[in-house]
Amino acid sequence: MKNLLKFNLMAVLMLVFCTMMTAQDKQQRMNREELAKKQANYIATQMAFDETTTQRFIETYCAYQQEVWALGPNHKEEPTNDAEAEQAIKERFERSQQILDLREKYYEEYSKFLTQQQIQRIYELERRVMNRLNKHREHNRQEHKGHEKE
Repeated sequence: MKNLLKFNLMAVLMLVFCTMMTAQDKQQRMNREELAKKQANYIATQMAFDETTTQRFIETYCAYQQEVWALGPNHKEEPTNDAEAEQAIKERFERSQQILDLREKYYEEYSKFLTQQQIQRIYELERRVMNRLNKHREHNRQEHKGHEKE
């Protein structure tokens, strides 16, 4: 009887703990707009922009991100035959071209208020931030897969 009571108590505590951790994870997740603004703020801080340039950069960067998101997701289901594979490849080329067009458009916007060296540094910082986010996502996916197996 005593062991059963201990077991039930442990099960309840485990359930409460797991619920709290799930709630905490949901609270810590940011939406796309918040993430883009945070990235832009980080880049602006690293670049040591003045207040006016920082504000203009954040607005421009967030507008660029919104246009990229409007293109939709960049991957779909795995093709099962050659025709689907060909279509998927062509869609990737089209999306890559659309992103390139957006990058050129926003390069022109950045050129209105930043130097070429600043723009180049921004691209480097953006790449570094995106690599860090991708590593974090991959780590979370691996953790999530590990939990599913249990």
